[in-house]
Amino acid sequence: MLKLMYITNDPAVARIAAEAGVDRIFIDMEVLGKAERQKGMNTVQSNHTPEDIRRVRAAIGNTAEIIARINPLNPNSGAEIDAAVGNGADIIMLPMWKTAADAERFLSLVNGRRRTMLLLETDAAADCIAEVVKLGGIDEIHIGLNDLHLCYRQKFMFEPLADGTVERIVGTVKAEGIRCGFGGMVRPGSGMLPAELILSEHCRLGSEIVILSRGFCNAAQFTSEAAIRGQFTAGVAEIRALERVYAGWTPERFEKNRLTVKAQVSEIVSRMG
Repeated sequence: MLKLMYITNDPAVARIAAEAGVDRIFIDMEVLGKAERQKGMNTVQSNHTPEDIRRVRAAIGNTAEIIARINPLNPNSGAEIDAAVGNGADIIMLPMWKTAADAERFLSLVNGRRRTMLLLETDAAADCIAEVVKLGGIDEIHIGLNDLHLCYRQKFMFEPLADGTVERIVGTVKAEGIRCGFGGMVRPGSGMLPAELILSEHCRLGSEIVILSRGFCNAAQFTSEAAIRGQFTAGVAEIRALERVYAGWTPERFEKNRLTVKAQVSEIVSRMG
């Protein structure tokens, strides 16, 4: 089953998500350069802090893991990693790396103290992935489609999924025994590209990680914890039910779905002008 990640620094929401079956609470401390890269996009800059890791841990205990995204490599990266480790993160994520040397520096700074995840979101990173996966010490790689599709000057974030880029990267990563995932997902039954199609591609490719996007549960839109709990409980159950269905699919059925994804992405891009 996919490891489900949800971004929040709200201890109450984190507890609800974890109790509903979300595997990882995502503390997002990345701010450097993010607003400029994603200008004009409907994305969120979270501005979380290392102290949020400790607050969320107190709320969720060991019900779920905590993943902490630091800033791209910078003169303070060592201190950022130390703070994430010191406050109890289970996994440290590095965004916006571009070379094997970047990955090596990150691994050196973490120094085996926590599990590591590289967030692949640049064309340069995609180009050198075969070299990077040989480094050793990388536990997971997640493909960030928001920034990656911008690097390729594409209009829609799922174009790298439709054109085979994601499949190539996932294949390279998994061949080295490294856990891999991609993108974000809303609740089944919704989404410009239906979540069911995206989930079936995760299953076809052997993806193991996905971020539950703001569209899955925008906690700020709900007026009670009971409503938030209902959204998470139902949404996670829907995903797990679909995973069981897809587990019985044949390669031919997955190929038919892949072609559907390709056609629908092409239609979406054409409507975007």
